[in-house]
Amino acid sequence: MRFELNIDWKRTLLITIDGLIAVYLVLVFASWHKPMAKNGTCNKVVIRIEDEHDNVFLDEQEVKKLLERYDLYPMSKPLSSICTRDIEQRLVKMPFVKTAQCYVNQAGHAFVSVTQRTPVVRVKAESGDDYYIDDNGGVMPNSQYTSDMIVATGNIDRSYAVKYIYHLARLLMADDLWRNQVEQINVLPDSSVELVPRVGDHIINIGQLPISNVAKRRAELMEEFVGRQMNRLQLFYTHGLCHAGWKKYDYISLEFSNQIVCHRRGTQVVTAAPPVSSPQEGETTSPAQGEKKENKDKEKKSEKQISKTR
Repeated sequence: MRFELNIDWKRTLLITIDGLIAVYLVLVFASWHKPMAKNGTCNKVVIRIEDEHDNVFLDEQEVKKLLERYDLYPMSKPLSSICTRDIEQRLVKMPFVKTAQCYVNQAGHAFVSVTQRTPVVRVKAESGDDYYIDDNGGVMPNSQYTSDMIVATGNIDRSYAVKYIYHLARLLMADDLWRNQVEQINVLPDSSVELVPRVGDHIINIGQLPISNVAKRRAELMEEFVGRQMNRLQLFYTHGLCHAGWKKYDYISLEFSNQIVCHRRGTQVVTAAPPVSSPQEGETTSPAQGEKKENKDKEKKSEKQISKTR
């Protein structure tokens, strides 16, 4: 008898707890879906730029002016007439907006939240074209935005910038060493790519970028190419320039897979530095191979192309 009473007591307790939970969930659900007051008006608008400390393309006033221009600013409007979807769709059409969210609460307050696109490289092409490329490979118009991001110059059209310069800049910016060391990318007429460093008065030629018409394959080739070339350069910095001196060479070429060719400052010859490669490639470092004849035309062309722009 005692056993049966214990079972009934526990069963009653469980049923009671389940009932209380069910009532609580109903109340919560009802509060979430409580109809908006039809006769109320919007009495406050809060605009937030979520990443305003990282990017400075937008501010609250610009967002407000845009919404006012299209008669979408919700202040003093009937709550029933405010279409948050229209506000979001209009904001994401702004050239610097990445995402936009808008909602109105029961107190008549409208909240607008915006995130900005993040540029990875500024392109200042030889043709006069001037724009940014963001971290998704999209083109952004020029603005007063200032940053330590890489600047790309030279023989660049928009297609090449989006397909190749974007990947190169993204990979360089993702590495702490090269983000702080490389300040400029310059594309020569023969499509070979030069890098201008912040430290060291020299130019680095990493050769022509790998080409592919398939986006996924192109990204893979670029990652492999940039990783290999920048690893060779890092090893050369560590085992070459640190011993020879940072002012000895004014031009360093990584175009050839089996050696790094350097132009000695103040001379008319090209000296072959010891080949430097990644240990993963199974290559070894050999002694310097002596001096070779300089390609004067290419050197002159490079000197004309390079200018340290910010």
